[in-house]
This record gives sequence, C-alpha cells and structure tokens, in this order.
Amino acid sequence: MTDPLPNDPEFESLTRPQLLVAMGVTAILLLVVAKLWLQFGAVSILGVKWTNSALFLGLAQGLGITAASSLVYRLWPAYRKSADMYLALVLKPLLWPDLIWLALLPGLSEELLFRGVMLPALGLDIPALVVSSLCFGILHLSGLEQWPYAIWATAVGLVLGYSALATGNLLVPIVAHIVTNLVSSCLWKLDSGNNGGGSQRSFKT
Repeated sequence: MTDPLPNDPEFESLTRPQLLVAMGVTAILLLVVAKLWLQFGAVSILGVKWTNSALFLGLAQGLGITAASSLVYRLWPAYRKSADMYLALVLKPLLWPDLIWLALLPGLSEELLFRGVMLPALGLDIPALVVSSLCFGILHLSGLEQWPYAIWATAVGLVLGYSALATGNLLVPIVAHIVTNLVSSCLWKLDSGNNGGGSQRSFKT
C-alpha cells in the first residue's frame, strides 16, 4: 500500500492537454538551450554512434535503473511518497499512446542537453559529471517536498553521465533514458489500473 496522495487543488487540476503541451514546451526549451550553447559556447557535442553494442548497453542500463528504483521505492519511504506524487501527477491523466512521447521527448531533449552538451562543455571529467547530474536532479525538483525524487534523479544522472563518459557515445544514455521512462510509465499504468491506486515501484526521468 502507498500513502494517499495529498488533496491539493493544484495537484488535481492538471489535464491531459496541459501535460502534453508542457512536455512539448519543456523539450523545445531544452533543445533551444542546447542549440544556443553549441552556437555560442564553442562546444563540440558528444557524438551518437549507432552500434548494436550501444543499443544493448543502453537497454540493459535502462532496465537496471528501473530495477534499482524499484528497490529504492521499497526501502525509502520518503522517496516512495515523492515518487507517488510525481508519477500520479504526470501519468494519471495520460493515455497509453501518450507514454511513447513521455519516453521519447525527455529521453532525447534531456540527454542532448545534460550529457550531449553540458558534459563536453564542462570538461568531460568527474567534476563535469557531478555538476551536470546535479543540474539534472534540480530539473526534477517540482517543489521542496520533492527533494527525495530530485536526489534519485541526480543519482540516475550520474549513471547516465558515466555511461556517456565511459563509451563516448550519447546513444547509450539516450536509449537508457527512453527505456527507463517507457518501462516505468507502463508499469505504473498497469499497477494503477489493477489496484485502483498507484503502488508503482519505478522511476521516470
């Protein structure tokens, strides 16, 4: 069982069109920031190399992040409450086909900015990894009460960023991010439909 979601008018007021528009606008803003950074920052974007090994590694990493988030969800009550609030807010109004966009838009735009542009701009080293991951976590801080979710997002950012550093291939974190979002969203939808609530155990970035 999960804690009941707070009876917050703002929390309840989001609709499917509002969420879809917000997803699109956010993705566009992130892509614009990345483009401007590339244009005026003299930064070389981390490359995308289409290989079977990169696709497999990204898939395995995405499934691993989803499994790890399930464990954290069970063991950390503060994260469980934060995740329930965040995912119910984002996923409850959406239809099943919308989950494809929920996976693709953040997976592409966030990885392009945080791992594709920010990592090279800051030096492609451990300090750059830490700073970009912190920024990634802050992006998921929708309110002060959501700090556990932001901490987990930072940890996920470290994993995604490290895979980019280790492979030199932006495709790996892109695939991992898309897989994490898609699998987590589908699991939440299935669990919510079966139980009439939201005892999901996954993380969406």
